[in-house]
Amino acid sequence: MLDPQIREDDDRGYVEDSGLGSAVQDVPAGGLSEREFSCHCCYDVLVNPTTLNCGHSFCRHCLALWWESSGKNECPECRERWEGFPKVNILLRDAVEKLFEADVRRRRREIQNNPRIAHSLLAFQRHGDEQASRGAAPGGPRRGAGSFFSGVLTALTAVAVMLLVYHWSSGEAHHEVLVSKPLSRWTADDVTMWMEHLGAWTNQYRETFVREQVNGRLLTLLGDDELSRPPYSIENPAHRRAVLEELRKVRELGVKPPQNLWEYKAVNGGKSLFLLYALKDSPRLTILYLYLFDYDDTFLPFIHTCCPTHTPHTHLEDLPTRTPQVEPTWRQWAEFLVKYSLLPYQLLAEFAWDWLSVHYWTSRFVIVNAMLLSVLEGCSFWRVWSRGEIRTLPKRMLGHLWKMLTHSVAFMIFWPFVPQFVCNCLFYWALYFNPIINIDMVVQQLMHTNTHHA
Repeated sequence: MLDPQIREDDDRGYVEDSGLGSAVQDVPAGGLSEREFSCHCCYDVLVNPTTLNCGHSFCRHCLALWWESSGKNECPECRERWEGFPKVNILLRDAVEKLFEADVRRRRREIQNNPRIAHSLLAFQRHGDEQASRGAAPGGPRRGAGSFFSGVLTALTAVAVMLLVYHWSSGEAHHEVLVSKPLSRWTADDVTMWMEHLGAWTNQYRETFVREQVNGRLLTLLGDDELSRPPYSIENPAHRRAVLEELRKVRELGVKPPQNLWEYKAVNGGKSLFLLYALKDSPRLTILYLYLFDYDDTFLPFIHTCCPTHTPHTHLEDLPTRTPQVEPTWRQWAEFLVKYSLLPYQLLAEFAWDWLSVHYWTSRFVIVNAMLLSVLEGCSFWRVWSRGEIRTLPKRMLGHLWKMLTHSVAFMIFWPFVPQFVCNCLFYWALYFNPIINIDMVVQQLMHTNTHHA
């Protein structure tokens, strides 16, 4: 008979194996049979015995096979659900290995030579790692860290909200009017706003344009001769060329061409929202999309900004570097393809860096998010490599390609029916809040990696 205290402890789950303590103490080693230490799944000697909350013990690979085939966290014998993630019963394992050393050695060889068992054990362990990364284990060491990072994320969220309020209340948003207002309807104030957007160098000419009450119709009549003579008297040839070049673009489009993120969003709401989410989830496919379907307007400025020719050229003060609309050189293509293949998010960070003087805080959010996404992508590749799943990479890539295609088609179908307010919420969420979420994901990945190595 078992000691009543041991039986009571076993019912509560404090003792891992029922009867092992008294069996080892009361019966000589020669009197123990293999049947008393057999798994109730394979009916062979236990290997890496894993004890569930109900008290039943099974070979770990048998439990993994059962879990994979049934998809349930239940005991194979009594069907009671287990909590957390089952661990190997170290006391029982050491006792079985000492009592039945030859049988355990034989069974280990059989398990190692069975690829199906190896696959099930890997899937079972991955399931446990995912539970641990989500903090599923009650009372685990992650709770304190999670509370700390929860506070940090709350603070960062508050900062993001303040940035949104700042943008909506700042004068930057007013520039969006000119990209949708026809040139013929521009007022003198609109022309002044347009000149202000060209850069600080226009300060010396703005008073003249205000005094002369130059509106959109009068602006279209101005040429090089008119600008060089009074009352405008723009004597600097570079300044005249800059004004005339911008004026030529306005005449061609009928409106002011978008020159920053907010103006681009105002003109291309659906496209900017699609690019924002697609570049985050699949940067390589999205850049390929720009190359195939938006080469002149988006891809050329993108590659010239991220992979410049490094040739000195002059540009007006306080204006972003002008990107020439010429074909990239082979050196630019080589640099671009290397970054495109290995570090696609670095291309986005470099593009945002070029606009740091225009979108100060937003560019920093984009750069930080690109760094975080690079770390997450590196962690994903490391998991695939360390688990020996390189052969599954083509299948994963095809699945990802199919997912992106279906999402793109769904977006194009439902986009016209989505209210503008909802689109704005989604846009600013992806722009300012996703980096905050990615910080937490990176911390979880790094903690999970450290725990796995430990």
